[in-house]
Amino acid sequence: MNVILKEDVKNLGKMGDVVTVKEGYARNFLFPKGLAVEANEKNVKALEHTKRQILDRAKKIKTDAETMAAKFAGKTITITAKAGEEEKLFGSVTTADIAEALKKDGHEVDKKKIHLEEPIRRLGTYTVSVKVHPEVSADVTVQVVAE
Repeated sequence: MNVILKEDVKNLGKMGDVVTVKEGYARNFLFPKGLAVEANEKNVKALEHTKRQILDRAKKIKTDAETMAAKFAGKTITITAKAGEEEKLFGSVTTADIAEALKKDGHEVDKKKIHLEEPIRRLGTYTVSVKVHPEVSADVTVQVVAE
């Protein structure tokens, strides 16, 4: 029996796959749990339509991310921090501080999307990568100055 998976099923397939299973497995396990539907002509057409909608939505999200990344290109943000001798900071500048500075500049970015190798502990200029989409990232220049 051919079925269309509505969710990922371990050792069987991913959501949207059309797979062949035994009739009892489909009737007693997959259908009651809502993991699959029968692969008839109506359900296959509905699946194709849903896939097209998902692809269109994914393209729009990626385009929006590229637009946002273009706004970040060449952007420099300044963060002031207390510093001691040898330009060492009292504490450090973290992704949360960078996200806050970007928010003040008018860009809402989640701190988890900002990639820092390690927290910034010295005064200076640093390049930080902001991942706005799994396939799109932008570089932001962070300038840390003494208070």
